[in-house]
Amino acid sequence: MNRLSSYIIFFGFSVLPLQSGAEPEDDVLAATHAWASAYNSHEVADVLARYHEDAVFWGTGSPTIRDEPAELREYFSSLTNRPNAHVEIGEYRVRVFGDIALNSGIYTFTDIRDGVASTRPARFSFAYRLVNDEWMIIDHHSSLSP
Repeated sequence: MNRLSSYIIFFGFSVLPLQSGAEPEDDVLAATHAWASAYNSHEVADVLARYHEDAVFWGTGSPTIRDEPAELREYFSSLTNRPNAHVEIGEYRVRVFGDIALNSGIYTFTDIRDGVASTRPARFSFAYRLVNDEWMIIDHHSSLSP
């Protein structure tokens, strides 16, 4: 093989798009786990980075629906003072409809408040929209399990 053929083969392969091999459902699940990791890091900015600027959020223990970034920040700001707060994703169902996806399931919140350990199982529904190749939360509803 001559040098010109080698360059053509090398550069021809280098411009081919790389595919992750992941299914969209896997990417949505990864986005949910990224939200949980951000929550568990107690870094409010990391949690908020998972939400689209137009996101709507109905918090687990909140009587208020929040649809402004400042309102989400206010809700999650307590994480900085709760070093033991933790969430674990349980059973879930992911469905993808083009650039919109839903993930519904259960998660469990654990924390220590006033020296007492608490465990609160809850239900979630995340709605995502694919924005610049990233699944962003556009709607999040959370409620305690009965």
